[in-house]
Amino acid sequence: MRALDIAATGMDAQQTRVEVISQNLANMSTTGYNARRADFADLHYQQIAQPGTINAADGTTLPTGIQLGLGVRAAAVSMEFAQGSLEATGGELDLAIEGAGYVEVTLPSGLSAYTRDGALNRNGEGLIVNSDGYEVAGGITIPEEARSISINADGEVYASFDDQVEPQLIGAINLATFVNQKGLEAIGGNLFVETPASGQPNVGPPGENGRGTLRQGYLESSSVDPVREISDLISAQRGYELNAKVITAADQMLGATTQIR
Repeated sequence: MRALDIAATGMDAQQTRVEVISQNLANMSTTGYNARRADFADLHYQQIAQPGTINAADGTTLPTGIQLGLGVRAAAVSMEFAQGSLEATGGELDLAIEGAGYVEVTLPSGLSAYTRDGALNRNGEGLIVNSDGYEVAGGITIPEEARSISINADGEVYASFDDQVEPQLIGAINLATFVNQKGLEAIGGNLFVETPASGQPNVGPPGENGRGTLRQGYLESSSVDPVREISDLISAQRGYELNAKVITAADQMLGATTQIR
């Protein structure tokens, strides 16, 4: 009774789909979060009668054959890259990325990580860091006597001082892009690290070579569409219930077989 195993893979697939949907809904307010999507593929087929097999002495061949599938499997959970809406915060170190790109930060291990969460801060040493305290690449230090900070669309960081008319350039924030963004590995904290699948980062000034630009005083909201997620959740629940009914039907058929005398 293959139906038992096939339906079990279907229930497992729908459970995976629900888990992905729940992750999206949990992060519908997470800054810079991109919704995830579960992709599935059918499993191996048993070739009971292969198409094209000679079926008679006169050379007649089977036009379709008999191929019985063994169920479904999760093929990937990929990110859906869409620009989230920009929300004004007024924070002088809040940055939203309009277009492609990630801000690079340095982890305690010395490795680089990448994020679209532009909620930046200043630590006790004046360095610009992310919300977890990881230093933004480039080591930009804001002088203690700086009156205000301005960051233009090209990532240039200027500090204004009481005794100077013109603001002073103190550094620049670059953006990184990847050939395959979906190949990045999420490590939590709105951070990603490169993998062989993503390719190496292409780091440079915003607005060049397909990189987006920066907007000071804004943050990018999550790209999760709650209405769509609820619709997908209902669909996944129905799919799970139908596969459960298949198991019930197969069990009843097996029960009827054992009762034959």
